[in-house]
Amino acid sequence: MEYVNPLTGFRVDGRRPNEMRQLKAEVGVVARADGSALFEMGNTRVIAAVYGPREIQNKGQQVNNKEALVRCEYRMAEFSTGDRRRKPKGDRRSTEISLVIRQTMEASILTDLMPRSQIDIFVQVLQADGGTRSACINAATLALADAGIPMRDIVTSCSAGYLCSTPLLDLNYVEDSAGGPDVTVGILAKMDKVTLLQMDAKLPMDTFESVMGLAIEGCKAIATYIREVLLENTKRLEYQRG
Repeated sequence: MEYVNPLTGFRVDGRRPNEMRQLKAEVGVVARADGSALFEMGNTRVIAAVYGPREIQNKGQQVNNKEALVRCEYRMAEFSTGDRRRKPKGDRRSTEISLVIRQTMEASILTDLMPRSQIDIFVQVLQADGGTRSACINAATLALADAGIPMRDIVTSCSAGYLCSTPLLDLNYVEDSAGGPDVTVGILAKMDKVTLLQMDAKLPMDTFESVMGLAIEGCKAIATYIREVLLENTKRLEYQRG
């Protein structure tokens, strides 16, 4: 299967190699959460909810009482993919992605400002079409901002892959399933710091640099979009308050 048309240069879904899928986001979607967000990257849809900072429920989980305890739970809705096999709660992949999201968000949250407290982040994939890990991180960032959690900077994530000798930005499910190498990156956009870097195959250094550079550009574009969403939400709240 040709994932990049050799004549037109377009991908299977009609995008150019360096073109991201359409982004869509909404905050305040879960009424009882302290902060929440719905984030879409193409056909991938993720919802995130944040509770806290609040008193620690299990004192034994806190390692450092001078910083907030951050917890994260990732789940995929059973209807999110075409695979209808029941996945047990706490399966290995969900546990690993929960850890990745938590560690990525901890790099952004100013935990030292909220000692002896906990922040719970829940993310659920409603529809999966590639890039779910990145979408979850982006949704969690919006939910944390909606909850008023102090952060060093917003953290955003995007993936890029290498198919048909071409670096491709923001892989969809068909491209992601092709078996080619892909890189998932998370950055603190204004600080220009990488908080997440995962790759599932070896790449020559020059190819890796071009693929990672493409993913970072995607992260920066998402950061710009998220700031616009937060600004619009702030204006809406100010208008409602009169």
